[in-house]
Amino acid sequence: MTQPPQQGGYGGPPTPPRPPLPPVLPPPPAGYGGPCGQPGLQPGPQSGPYGQPQDPYDYDWNSGYGAQQAPPPSHPPLAGPGGAGGGGRRPKGWWAVAVAAVVAIALIIGGGVLYADSGDEAAKNDTAGVGGGTGKAVGEGDNPTSRGSEKVPANPAARVLFQVPSPKAGGAGGGAVPGSWLTGKAYVKTGVAEITGYDPDKGTESWTIPLPGPVCAVTDHTTEDGLTAIVHESAMPTKAKPTHGCTQVSAIDLDAGRKLWTGSALRGRQPIRFDNVTISAHTVAAGGAAGGAAFDIASGASLWTPKASDTCYDAGYGGGAKLVAVRKCRTSGGLQLHIQTIDPATGKVISAYRMADGVEQVGIVSTDPLVVAANAGGSAGGGSADGGSGISEYFSLDNRTGKLRTRISAPAERYTAVCDVLRGIERCTQSAVGKDRLYLPTKAHDGGGGSGQTNEIVAFDLTTGRQTGQRTAAGEGYVIVPLRMDGGNLLAYKRSPSAARSGRVVSIDGVTFEQTALLENPATQAVREAEAGLPPERAEYLYAQGRLYISAVRASGSASPAAKEYLVIAFGTGA
Repeated sequence: MTQPPQQGGYGGPPTPPRPPLPPVLPPPPAGYGGPCGQPGLQPGPQSGPYGQPQDPYDYDWNSGYGAQQAPPPSHPPLAGPGGAGGGGRRPKGWWAVAVAAVVAIALIIGGGVLYADSGDEAAKNDTAGVGGGTGKAVGEGDNPTSRGSEKVPANPAARVLFQVPSPKAGGAGGGAVPGSWLTGKAYVKTGVAEITGYDPDKGTESWTIPLPGPVCAVTDHTTEDGLTAIVHESAMPTKAKPTHGCTQVSAIDLDAGRKLWTGSALRGRQPIRFDNVTISAHTVAAGGAAGGAAFDIASGASLWTPKASDTCYDAGYGGGAKLVAVRKCRTSGGLQLHIQTIDPATGKVISAYRMADGVEQVGIVSTDPLVVAANAGGSAGGGSADGGSGISEYFSLDNRTGKLRTRISAPAERYTAVCDVLRGIERCTQSAVGKDRLYLPTKAHDGGGGSGQTNEIVAFDLTTGRQTGQRTAAGEGYVIVPLRMDGGNLLAYKRSPSAARSGRVVSIDGVTFEQTALLENPATQAVREAEAGLPPERAEYLYAQGRLYISAVRASGSASPAAKEYLVIAFGTGA
């Protein structure tokens, strides 16, 4: 884009500056780094531009919602046979077809019966006819043997770049602010019923997109030209009507700072309330308890919607390099889940895997390779908001054939990765997938010698399901969680549970598993307290090119002007 970004949204007056926060760092002495006495976390000198990360992690999705959504007023019965997903999606411009042959290959694992559906069974689910093309989103499917793009700085010591005070929650259920993105031009963050682009070094507002209601769901994925998608309400909540339903899907141009289109979908005559949204290739896919729908990201044209007669529904999707649907069917014994890799252009099923009976809650950790986090019997809770991890085991699947590769046991009492298996589907944090490995943090334990709590990151082979023997320790007084992959290396964040030390970003070598420091936050009490208020399980962490952005997923609930609550805190290395 050669045009400068718009100021203050569409044609309105410029957005007034946000009020400063009370000082949380002591001002520098006179003659050092500029004038004294500026409020808030003091930014240091500016540095150069940076690139875009691959897969931002760490975010408490459950707390990112507003009021609990009521089910649609009129919902078709979901009872029906098991099989391969009970019918398909209704693509625009295609007639439904039926495929009679169904073949299932039973896999007996550890006393449970798992089914890998054949291609014929996958076709039974799909009414789209001819398949279409596929694509990849930024940061997906990159060469897993590359050494990574993040450079090691000469000095990892960071300074505060800028801070954004937390907005006040906008009424009942109006405090949800999930979503943050990095592009080559801006750091972008949701606010209360708005999305704002900030200068990545200075934090000055470049543009703001107003929304009619709170943001309900976002995806980390973007297209190569900087487009993403969100779900939001049609109006702000009130005491009389605490939710208007998360029925609106919008595409956002993160570079230009504009909303491309807003759409919705019906099941029968009722608007669909969406719990999640994602992107794969040029398709926006959103799902929920009333089914899933898809749109072309450039035009907003409808690609498919659920049939009113469907006995199964797309509860959600995982995006990125592939598009994967979590399709749920009601049976006499409970819910039956099918993990379907589908063509993002048509909804046609490419491969499908039937989860074992008793598994009714899953999250998509990665679509290529395909890794599914499962909550067997609901034993692990629904995600971090309820104190559970949402995960009891992982399934490594072949997204070409739909067959099980291996299964990895990951009980919540041993590992602390989190998935929102209730609604978020792809909102899986504090884990990473790369080099055909799954990286998980262990649960914090006593480090011994009075050093406090500590933990490790371990690696699992997605072919065998066994640990590879690679393990890296957080070190005394720290706990460590994965952020994302950087080529063949793993980026991770280390923090002090007691807030005795400041946080740091490290790169873990994919072969030796040795750590290299990339960024170390200022070792001041103010910074440590700010970090403690935004831990990885309740915030979003984005790191790229010597910059770390930590942001909240809930607006401030405090009415006290003295409360130091932040929407965003940004740190950076270099001069």
